[in-house]
Amino acid sequence: MRKIIAIKEEDVARRFESPDGMVVLVGKSAADNDVLTFKVAAQNDFWMHVAGESGSHVVVRNPENLDTLPRETLRYAASLAARYSKAKNAKKVTVHVSRRKDVQKPRGMPAGKVLLKRFKSVKVEPHGDA
Repeated sequence: MRKIIAIKEEDVARRFESPDGMVVLVGKSAADNDVLTFKVAAQNDFWMHVAGESGSHVVVRNPENLDTLPRETLRYAASLAARYSKAKNAKKVTVHVSRRKDVQKPRGMPAGKVLLKRFKSVKVEPHGDA
């Protein structure tokens, strides 16, 4: 018999509130990124990660099923993705933005690594106003 373990988002992610009042979750480690992305996030939540570097997965909760994020929330969450990455000292950082449903984890891929079916990119400053 399998034992069901409840996952608490605070165990795997830092919690922030965007300027628009949306919940933004930032993974604490590579293993936590996997749990945040594949166990905590809902399919229509927005997902972010800095391009080409190691860093935290960022999930923006989307309970209202918005088609796009409000501009300030997008910039805020992308800035957090940049800040909690190895690119945190760069002047500008490219961040991939996707829906959780477009993030995949092939079997055998290392912790924290994923493939994206669809994404857009934004450029932000890591320290911005996040």
